[in-house]
Amino acid sequence: MSTIPFIEARFFDPKEDRIELETRFMRHLRKLRCRRIPPDLPAPPDEIDAPGEIPDTDLMGIIRFSDDDEARIKRRVNRIIERRKAASGLEHLKRDDRERLEVLKDGARLVQISSEHRADEIAAGLHGDMSWMAPATEVVWRAMRRSVREGWPGLRVPPLLLDGPPGIGKSHWARRLGQLLSTTTSVIEATGENASFGIVGSQRGWGGSHPGRLIETILQSRIANPVMVVDEVEKAGRATSTNGHAFGLAEALLPLLEPLTARRWSCPYYQVKFDMSWVIWVLTSNDYRLLPEPLLSRCPPIRLRHLTLAELQAFVRREGAKRNLSETSIEAICEILSHPSLRQHRPSLRVAARMLQRAADLEQGPTLH
Repeated sequence: MSTIPFIEARFFDPKEDRIELETRFMRHLRKLRCRRIPPDLPAPPDEIDAPGEIPDTDLMGIIRFSDDDEARIKRRVNRIIERRKAASGLEHLKRDDRERLEVLKDGARLVQISSEHRADEIAAGLHGDMSWMAPATEVVWRAMRRSVREGWPGLRVPPLLLDGPPGIGKSHWARRLGQLLSTTTSVIEATGENASFGIVGSQRGWGGSHPGRLIETILQSRIANPVMVVDEVEKAGRATSTNGHAFGLAEALLPLLEPLTARRWSCPYYQVKFDMSWVIWVLTSNDYRLLPEPLLSRCPPIRLRHLTLAELQAFVRREGAKRNLSETSIEAICEILSHPSLRQHRPSLRVAARMLQRAADLEQGPTLH
């Protein structure tokens, strides 16, 4: 993995506090005064041999600081500290928040694709697991190859809007993508979040203000291109402040989906700029027509179809083998899914996943006597 600058802030060595700076200025002034000592007087010891110790000549009264010297040193140290605070860009934060952001002082890592051959392998694995998601897999495949071909420091994928009927595994495909890329994946249910606050966070001054899932994910993993999944984005609500100002999810996502603005995205909670241009966004919807046009212009919808019964049964057999389920359990699930009573319903990956989990719980549970 390569590392890129991620936060627009400066972090200074915590060891260089006020006492350390004052001591450094005193040593420097002492060296300057020592040059004026008459040659017949004893010279101060080498500070390399006795670091941090006051020279004997100082104790003997040959070199002594006046009150004016100490005042000048303190004034200079105060100016340095004030300028450091202004240059850090973090002075408005509490100490706990500053310490939290310090993990990004050396930058954030980027997940890379080592070669075009590796990109082909990842795309083939994704397509083999969920062939009905081929239109989305193709977009990612081309992005992976382009990242390698153009020599980018990490993988960059354009924002994806997966639009299709419910139960076809759109969010499951996004999770699988994160696994194959070996990057962090975070799934946000748009229907369960308080508008945009769950993703980007809320501004200080709002009741219960907090950082969003986006910056929290990166702080925990220190990876600048995680997979961020927003499920059922068209069903997100809108938050309204006490003064009547409404703020929706689509408006919050717009600057993050545009590379130029995402490169210097300002976090509402920390009020610090971060480089979010590498984040891999996967939005899912059941009806893209409910989304605003500015969002659709940044994320052209990728239309997806229903999966067939044969594709669903093949998925059950692959997933069942990965979970070490018995052949009997796997075939029983396939038989249930093909029962005539279910023919009036479309095959659902969500139902099949619940059956697989139930079968795994039964097979791995304790024996009842």
